[in-house]
Amino acid sequence: MKLLQKNPPTQLPLQPALQLDLFDAGTAASVPRTDQPTPAADRLPALPPAIPPLDKPVPLPPGMRRLIIGEHVLDYTLLRSKRRSIGFLISDDGLRVTAPKWVTLAEIDNAVREKKRWIFTKLGEYRDRSARRPQSQMQWSDGATLPYMGSQITLRIRATQMVGVHFDAALDELTVCLPADASEQYLKDRVLGWLHMEARRVFSERLPLYAAKLGVSYRSFALSSAATQWGSCTSDGRIRLNWRLIHFSLPLIDYVIAHELSHRREMNHSPRFWATVQSIFPEFETARRTLRDSAQETLPVF
Repeated sequence: MKLLQKNPPTQLPLQPALQLDLFDAGTAASVPRTDQPTPAADRLPALPPAIPPLDKPVPLPPGMRRLIIGEHVLDYTLLRSKRRSIGFLISDDGLRVTAPKWVTLAEIDNAVREKKRWIFTKLGEYRDRSARRPQSQMQWSDGATLPYMGSQITLRIRATQMVGVHFDAALDELTVCLPADASEQYLKDRVLGWLHMEARRVFSERLPLYAAKLGVSYRSFALSSAATQWGSCTSDGRIRLNWRLIHFSLPLIDYVIAHELSHRREMNHSPRFWATVQSIFPEFETARRTLRDSAQETLPVF
């Protein structure tokens, strides 16, 4: 809340950044640094099957750590940042821990153990939610539908020598002209290219509008294909917005834009930050819940 795999982006100088995760409110926690001993563990909730038992070790990808908690093995992704506390995020990808650069690995592991009940509970909830989530039944054929700007549009395929894509807003139809022997992947690429173009157009129109409301500026913006972020903003004003937002209604798009631009005033998620978001987007709580609870279930698989 993986998306489409894209070509590697151009490498930019690393900047401190804040991001809006696909799995935003309600699934994240943070704990300050503490020297107090970890309290005695209670009986832990049942772990989801994705966490391997001790007799079946799995090699760790770069950036991941493995922690033994009782009879269980917990793998998590570790990110370093300039934040002041240790943060936890649970998503379909598992546990992600973000910690200040000055915190030792031992302290991070202790913080994970301290939050083990919350972590295991949330992992179980995501396991259950993933099992209930309906799989997209997108059929790449004439008459199929796909989400665009909060509505369903109909895909029309025409076999012609003139290749192109045309959207009829009055009929809510996207007509794709392509050779008769074109593959399904060719069709997907044409539709994807159009969606990217539309995302860039809509975002380019909405960003200046909300920047003016907030009285801030931004250095640049680019499309993102991130698997777990709707958007991000660096300290020098580089904004990235997930192209898949074009599937959703304009209020949801506007919320993410308002969220990222608010970081131009507050590079954090403090009460002052949320007050800034609310000042230009009063309905942000409703949009935030919609993105968190149901957005992923509506996305077609490319």
